[in-house]
Amino acid sequence: MSDLAPTARAVCDLVVRRIVDHPDEVAVAVSETGSVVRLEVSVADGDMGRVIGRRGRVAGAIRTVVKAAASQDDVEVEVEFVD
Repeated sequence: MSDLAPTARAVCDLVVRRIVDHPDEVAVAVSETGSVVRLEVSVADGDMGRVIGRRGRVAGAIRTVVKAAASQDDVEVEVEFVD
């Protein structure tokens, strides 16, 4: 686990694992680009639709919650969902 944004990463991991059908296949990779911490979320093939949601509403909600959690870490985060 990375030292960058530990609270945001943990919240992201928890929320995504609760949404998908295959929680063991959820992975959250952390990288830093300048002053922004990037969380790259990957899930099982069939679970991407559940994470994105209709018109991206679930993904938007996940991003909102994770950004709020990042305030505890005093960093700015971006959440990306990758295949």
